[in-house]
Amino acid sequence: MANKKDYYDTLGVSKSADDSELKSAYRKLAKQYHPDANPGDQQAEDKFKEISEAYAVLSDGDKRAAYDQYGHAAFDSGGGGGGGFYGNVNFDMHDIFNNFFGDGFDIFGGGNRKRNGPRRGSDLQMRMQIRFEEAVFGATKEVQLPVHETCSNCNGSGAKPGTHPENCKDCGGSGQVRMMQQTLLGSMTTVRTCSTCRGEGKVVKDPCGSCRGIGKIRVTKTLNVTIPKGIDHEQSIRLTGKGEPGEKGGQDGDLLITMQIQPHKLFAREGTNLYLDVPITFVQATLGDEISIPMLDGSEENYQIKAGTQPGAVAHLRNKGVPDVRNNRNIGDLVVTFNVTVPTHLTEKQKDHLRAFNEAMGSEYNNHKNNWFDKIKKSFK
Repeated sequence: MANKKDYYDTLGVSKSADDSELKSAYRKLAKQYHPDANPGDQQAEDKFKEISEAYAVLSDGDKRAAYDQYGHAAFDSGGGGGGGFYGNVNFDMHDIFNNFFGDGFDIFGGGNRKRNGPRRGSDLQMRMQIRFEEAVFGATKEVQLPVHETCSNCNGSGAKPGTHPENCKDCGGSGQVRMMQQTLLGSMTTVRTCSTCRGEGKVVKDPCGSCRGIGKIRVTKTLNVTIPKGIDHEQSIRLTGKGEPGEKGGQDGDLLITMQIQPHKLFAREGTNLYLDVPITFVQATLGDEISIPMLDGSEENYQIKAGTQPGAVAHLRNKGVPDVRNNRNIGDLVVTFNVTVPTHLTEKQKDHLRAFNEAMGSEYNNHKNNWFDKIKKSFK
């Protein structure tokens, strides 16, 4: 008994730990080391037995008092200390575990697992490339989806037509096998998934020729996917019941499609607003002009540039943007930025005209640069 680990250390709690602390510590460790979560891991199974043994003692007031006084000797029927007060104790680790989580708790799913009952099919995920315009205006796309489908030859049973799956002899149809082991505390029982039927409770002796006993076949389905107006990059749509088929009458899973939107050559997007840079000439910016602004749908909108428009000026064209994917009646704006283009190749005659224009503007226009530098200098004083 000298080499046996202290029960408090096993659960990672202090000797003054109350019932709540004991339960919390056991819950965490039991989920971590449960055999179902670590199939084939003998060390994890031994650890699970160890923490279950520790909790069985410390969660019982009388046993804990005896352990605090005599240590492990209190449970040694061979004598020593308390003379083996609990030498004939018998407990079931499976029962202890299920007191917390319910019978057949699923370590990974967080709920009750009924291996022989209906099971929901798995969800499938895929990515879809769409054009910028398709994301804004919506579209219908055809996709090819490889999925499993219930075998029509055996109706999903996996057995050859005319036969049927039989109850597993190793587990009696429960899908689980119990193993009893003698410990210092008495007999301990662990419950593991039956390796013969893999937890199904049934075995197929004469498998279906179409699905080879699996009950499902791999097929490629063609689906028409409706892309909603206004969907954004990396947003997903869910198609209910288009995932993997359920088992034993369970609900089919869903298909989740994440959108990958290709960029546009002219337009950019942020939320429900579209953005467009429109070049205008110096003369148009100075005198004003009526221009045509391209729309995403291929049409054009006439727009009157005001005289004296400055480079980088912005105009909002209301309701010319992107519909809100949740409410298509709400539409964003088209935000237009006017960029004044500067000519780079001028003839001597054109340069003379510009020099004449510059002189005609007078000193007020030509001194604007000096005035600007004066303002900058004053801001630092």
